[in-house]
Amino acid sequence: MVISDNELKSVLLKSNLIEEKVLQDVVAFAKNSQVSLQQAIVENGVISDQKLGAAIAASLDLPFVEISKMIIPEETFRIIPERIARKHKMIAFEEDPKKLKIAVSTSDNKELLTMVEKKTGKKPVLYFATETDINATLQMYRKDLQAVCDDILRQELDSANNIASDGPIIKIVDLMLTYAYREKASDVHIEAEEENTLVRFRIDSVLHDVLVVDKNFHSSIVTRIKVLAHLRTDEHLDAQDGKMRMKIDDEQVDIRVSVIPTTEGEKIVLRLLSSRFRSFSLTDLGMTKKELNKISDAIDKSYGMVLSTGPTGSGKTTSIYALLKILNTRDKNIMTIEDPVEYRVKGVNHIPVNSRSGLTFANGLRSILRQDPNIIFVGEIRDSETADIAVNAALTGHLVLSTLHTNDAATALPRLIDMKVEPFLIASTVNVILAQRLVRKICLVCKEPLTVDRQFIRKDISPAMLDTYFGKKKSITVYKGMGCKICHSTGFVGRVGIFEVLEVSERIRQLIIQKSDADSIRRAAIAEGMVTLLEDGLEKVADGITTLEEVLQVIKA
Repeated sequence: MVISDNELKSVLLKSNLIEEKVLQDVVAFAKNSQVSLQQAIVENGVISDQKLGAAIAASLDLPFVEISKMIIPEETFRIIPERIARKHKMIAFEEDPKKLKIAVSTSDNKELLTMVEKKTGKKPVLYFATETDINATLQMYRKDLQAVCDDILRQELDSANNIASDGPIIKIVDLMLTYAYREKASDVHIEAEEENTLVRFRIDSVLHDVLVVDKNFHSSIVTRIKVLAHLRTDEHLDAQDGKMRMKIDDEQVDIRVSVIPTTEGEKIVLRLLSSRFRSFSLTDLGMTKKELNKISDAIDKSYGMVLSTGPTGSGKTTSIYALLKILNTRDKNIMTIEDPVEYRVKGVNHIPVNSRSGLTFANGLRSILRQDPNIIFVGEIRDSETADIAVNAALTGHLVLSTLHTNDAATALPRLIDMKVEPFLIASTVNVILAQRLVRKICLVCKEPLTVDRQFIRKDISPAMLDTYFGKKKSITVYKGMGCKICHSTGFVGRVGIFEVLEVSERIRQLIIQKSDADSIRRAAIAEGMVTLLEDGLEKVADGITTLEEVLQVIKA
């Protein structure tokens, strides 16, 4: 029953749901992003998930169903265990004395269906649901992490009447990481409180309380994680850093571990580095074609610097990796020096900074220059020495990519001058500067339009900008997520970038040599067509991708 990408293309063209040129662009997007064609179509907003599902169902001669909008009896949902339902994208959603209705999206596993029929004594009747719909339903009906862990601990206490066994602790740590991965959490915080241990997930930049366990289990949880990360289990008064790897849902997930002592006990923060986040392209991240063309022109050169700027957590490294993915061909020697190495890319030589052994950014960069590199990624330019070596490397026939902590693109240029780099060297080497922020995307499940009187937002946005992005009407239509189980009642799921791309033109070069301030450089760049962070954010608000409050919050931060 699996529909191939070629079959799907044929179905879409025959049903006139998509133009051939648009389809070609989406196919290229799917290939670059390493996602299915179905997922690429929905993510790009070319066809709604509902229309896509109905078209596929018709081609397979199956009835179409949207199960996330149904109320499924708990006993029916549990007929197919969650682990199997997740793997085979198959959910039982309705039954009567003779038949069991099952929604499928990727397969009609005959062996599994036979087992279900034997188990229930009812004939399976297949319906088609999209993969997005099935995944959303699995999230809605998944047991709460707190309830699952409470059950595990209760069973242990009932059977052993003590907490000496490692069995439940191993299960709880595994569950914690599995749930974090499935919720697309970037970090897991395990914090010792006076009476309890609190576990929080950072999802789309916001921390959520997800689990509270008795304080008696805290040391066992910490020890289990230390063992997995190969850290000292007898050290409790000093900070420790390590890493580990776990297989979750058929993927190897790298996890960075940080342990630090607090007054109530050791606190652990786990950073999940999943390969599914490594395949983003700049288009995936929210960059427009116009801005992408500026970046492409810069990285097509065999020399010079490309800088990514923004505060901590703004996605700078992710953007650089998207560029490395484009540049990564067999005829190039790509080397990176990072603190730490977050993602490993096949064909790229990664060097981790190690201050204890004297391997700093500057020393490592000097060594890299003796390794015959074509492209160099310096994780961050932090000091004058690193800045000087990076600029000279860019001047001598290397393409150098790096990050800087500045608020916008224009400020990066005076910042390099502050690091004692000669202005004429900056003007000769820097090709383009990318500034960015991350904003949360409105949840598609609970997204609704809102009408706002323009006078309420004039204090934040100039009348000219309001006219450009929302027209001159008295009332403005924006969108908001109303809150549901999928988005944890936040109204947001996932994040997208807002960008400004400053090309270093002849006019900008002259301003750099004259040591002009950031405001002068910014005004010149805008006059030459640079779209600012605010303007890119407003465009995404007008398109219903994010909210005005979200854009203003991250830009002012």
